Order: sequence, then C-alpha cells, then structure tokens
Amino acid sequence: MIIKPRTRGFICTTAHPKGCEKNVLNQIDYVKSKGEIGTVKRVLVIGSSTGFGLASRITSAFGLNSSTIGVFFEKPPSKGKTASAGWYNTVAFETEAHKEGLYAKSINGDAFSNEIKEKTIQLIKKDLGQIDLLVYSLASPVRTHPVTGVRHRSTLKPIGDAYANKTVDFHTGEVETINIEPCTQEEIDNTVAVMGGEDWEMWINALKEENLLAPNFKTVAYSYIGPKLTKAVYRNGTIGKAKDHLEKTAFTISDALKDVNGEAYVSVNKALVTQSSSAIPVIPLYISLLYKVMKEKGLQEGCIEQIYRLFSERLFLDKVPTDSEGRIRIDDWEMRADVQEEVAKLWEQVTTETLPSIGDLNGYKTEFFNLFGFHYDDVDYNLETEEVLDIPGLQKTS
Repeated sequence: MIIKPRTRGFICTTAHPKGCEKNVLNQIDYVKSKGEIGTVKRVLVIGSSTGFGLASRITSAFGLNSSTIGVFFEKPPSKGKTASAGWYNTVAFETEAHKEGLYAKSINGDAFSNEIKEKTIQLIKKDLGQIDLLVYSLASPVRTHPVTGVRHRSTLKPIGDAYANKTVDFHTGEVETINIEPCTQEEIDNTVAVMGGEDWEMWINALKEENLLAPNFKTVAYSYIGPKLTKAVYRNGTIGKAKDHLEKTAFTISDALKDVNGEAYVSVNKALVTQSSSAIPVIPLYISLLYKVMKEKGLQEGCIEQIYRLFSERLFLDKVPTDSEGRIRIDDWEMRADVQEEVAKLWEQVTTETLPSIGDLNGYKTEFFNLFGFHYDDVDYNLETEEVLDIPGLQKTS
C-alpha cells in the first residue's frame, strides 16, 4: 500500500515501515560511530519500542554488545492497515541485531500485567539465565492494576490553582493561551498509580524472587524536571507527583538489591519530541524554543545522543555522579543557565507571528513525523510499501 501520515491531535494513526527503519538505522549508525562503551551481557528494556526505550535498546546492543529482550505494547499490522510505529521500529532493530549475531527477542503485551511479567521471566530463564541491566521506560496513560484490577488513568493537571500559559498547535503553528483547571486528589492518586514507581518495583521484585538478577545488577528509570515556566503544569502538577514517587522508588529498590550489590537510579533526561511529550500542554512550544537555542549553541541532542551519553559517561562509572536527590542529570545541557535565560526571553516574545523566526517549530514537526517514519528525505513515500512485517524475535504470548 501507499502509506501517508494521518494525524489525530498529538498522534499519527499511520506509520511507515521504511521510514521507521530509517529512524532505527540512523540511531544504530550514531552508536557505531561513537564506538563501544564496554560490555554488559544481558539487558531487559521495559518499553523498548519508541523514544528513550528504543534508544536504550539500540545503545545496549550496538554500544554494549548486549543480548536484549524488549517488552512493549504495540499494534501489529494487517493487510491494508499499518502497525504502530513501535512495531516497525522493532522489526528494523531486531533485523539489524540478528545480522550482527546479537541475541534480540521481544514480547508484545501489557507490561503492567502479571502475565507479561511471567512470560518475560520464563524467557530470561530459558535463554539468558540472568540479566545485568533493566531499563524501565514505560510511557502509558492507562494502567490496569494487576492485583486490584482497577483501571487507572493519568491526567495532566496543575495542583491547587488553575493554570494558564501559552501553548502551540504544532500542526498549524497557532500560539494561544491554554487554561487548565486544577486536579482532584483522586486524579493525583491515579496518575501516581500509572506513572509512579510501583510497577518498576514490581518488575524488580518478580525478577529477584526468581534469582534472575546478576551480581552488580543495575536498573534505571527515566524522569523529567524541566524549567520554571512549565513547573506548574508539569513538575508541580499531577505528573510531578508521579515522578516524585518514581524517584523515591529508586532508593527502595536499591535497598532491596544490596544482596546482589545492585543499584537503582533515575535518570533525568532532557525535553525531546516523543509521543508522550507531544500530549503535554505548553511542552511543544517550550521545545520549539529550546531546540532553537540548543542548536545555535551546538548542544542539541536527540534520544540516541542522550542515552549514549548516559551509558558512556554516567551509568557504568565506578561512582555514578548524581545530584543532591540521588538522580543522574543528563538534562544538564538543557538546564544550563545561559540556555534557560535565552528560552525565557523568547517565551515572552513568542506569538503565532514571531514563532517561525524565533523558534524551531519546523524542527519540532519534522521530529514528530519522524517518530512515525515520515518526513525522511531519502524515503520515497509515493512507492508501494509492504505493511505486513513480522518481528523476527517476537515471542508468542498466548
């Protein structure tokens, strides 16, 4: 079929196999150009098919020479209907990994469920024995609790007072004011249940009970803090409460890992165009201005550059550098005072009319469509493309 982008709000409902392949190959080429970081034998990535999770799996395989298992929840293709982008990303990743003799298998299903945890445990037992690193990179808006059966849905709201600030419709470029009413306590609790640290800890406990964590095991989850101008809706809002919980969970997990000399960390990453960030009010406009400033200063990084730097310069050092809250700060370039001062000045100036000249909305839009395999110059989108592709190492889950 001939595949074109179809958008609905902040998501694209189609994905292009060749474009997704290009996205993955570009990231693999970047890691290979930087050279091997070292060796970590066996890596499990929870949420491995897009964004930081995909970059983590690519960096593990092609930078650490690791055997990898990826867990994700993606829509498979059918005749006349494309898969979700993460499916095609995984097809491309596993194809390249297998070409180089690297072990790579995947499980598609609800990572919050006991069933998928058990399938993963059995696969590790059968093929790897133990794991040396677990990357937790889930970004789901909904979670059905595996014990209570309650379905929790996260929200993006401020706490206490209503919030008003600028935002942009990145499809049209229109800058407008958005007003968000404050959350309820129930909405805070639900957001923490979905995006906090409970499921991360459940994964670690389940693997530990089966003796699947190798000596000197490490685990890392991803978080975000952001600047003052997004603080009310992000870090001081419902999502911020979930991130606080995630970050506290790292200490609880580290305590539980003492018998294997293990460590748990949260890495605070920079603002990037992802499927998740596109849904957060204010963030697309902030990123458009941030990209302009960071590109001019030669500081811009995408997911793969961030994760390569995390793995090569932070996570595997004998003494991992952290901030006063015990977090790895790979957002350090974004949060540099000179960067934030310039973004704050541009924020005061930004309107629908000024954004094209003072921001990088085109860069934002290009990266958004790149997530789904579109807007790559060297992919011919007028050609017929096979939409039904199998993931080489996909495991049966039923």
